[in-house]
Amino acid sequence: MNFKKIVFQAHKIIGLVTGIIIFVVAITGCCWVFKEEIESLTSKEIYVEPQSTAILTPSEVKTIAEDVFPENTIHGAIYGKTNENIEVVFYDLEPEFYKSVFIAPYTGEILKINDHFSGFFAFVLKGHTRLWLPAWLGEEIIAISVLLFVIIMITGFILWLPKKTKNLKHRLKFNWKKTTRWKRKNFDLHSIVGFYSIPLAIILAFTGLVMSYDWFQKSMYVTIGGEKNPTFLIPENMVSPENISASTLPIDLLLPKLKNENPKAKSFEIHYPYNASESIYVEVTNTDGIYYDSDFLFFDQNSLEEIKSPTIYGRYEDAKIADKILRMNYDIHIGAIGGIAGKILAFLISLTIASLPVTGILLWYGRNYKKKKRSTKSKPML
Repeated sequence: MNFKKIVFQAHKIIGLVTGIIIFVVAITGCCWVFKEEIESLTSKEIYVEPQSTAILTPSEVKTIAEDVFPENTIHGAIYGKTNENIEVVFYDLEPEFYKSVFIAPYTGEILKINDHFSGFFAFVLKGHTRLWLPAWLGEEIIAISVLLFVIIMITGFILWLPKKTKNLKHRLKFNWKKTTRWKRKNFDLHSIVGFYSIPLAIILAFTGLVMSYDWFQKSMYVTIGGEKNPTFLIPENMVSPENISASTLPIDLLLPKLKNENPKAKSFEIHYPYNASESIYVEVTNTDGIYYDSDFLFFDQNSLEEIKSPTIYGRYEDAKIADKILRMNYDIHIGAIGGIAGKILAFLISLTIASLPVTGILLWYGRNYKKKKRSTKSKPML
């Protein structure tokens, strides 16, 4: 067998094995891209009139929310604009529990409860990340399939390359006529569409692998010149509680401090420490719709002294180029890095990727089963 035949066999076998998985990942990816835009149209936000009284403090919010789900863990509280309700997020890994309780900022009234594991987009996300299987199994199948998809793209490009340069133009555009048969059209859809989608498809695959494998994330980060720890870590406190004497809990003094230092911020997500030694982690959202330019801040829960993180997750202005690229990974993956145009592009590329297993399987079927049927019909009757 020559080199191209070996490449063809590899392309065919890997494509047949992973085809349905890649199709599911791509189709669910299409649906997920516009999640925020669709939810903003379909769900009604409950706004309140700003009042002269102070809004609820993080400790008051925590106390109110704990009465709703006393057996579950509060992940954090999100404070947005002054006329928005406060979102308290509950999250537990085992058993899986992910819900939000929305609280009126002045009265403490429970306005609504959202279950993040139910509804259309929860279904889509489970399909995209784990094929609706248990997480330990589905996530591994997805990661391996995406890794193999990169090989499919590379072998596909090798097969696309014409033997002679003069034939290159025929590989770059559709030359369909009224007499062009569907088999030829299907071949062109697979090869020509596949060729044009390769660069962006590989970007989507790479960004997906960064989220799937720690070793891949760290390797990519070091390759582009990263020098920090790319793993998210919450540092420990610097001051012991014995050295602090205050009538007000320090965490309740944090929100005014954050608003004063970040007047242009869109929201503040304050995470409650899980134990006495852990610092308070705050995520400051600076731009609606994207995550990479958020500030990740850590404060001693006893003194509110800011603690510098040794990882890439700190203040955005302190991030180096390699840090910023890695932090952009999710926004690149869903196209948010380019605004609405970027999301449209991500949607179209995902849709294109979903079409490739379909046209590929049709090619395989046409070359194998059609030939078998013809050869069976041509045999003389005994």
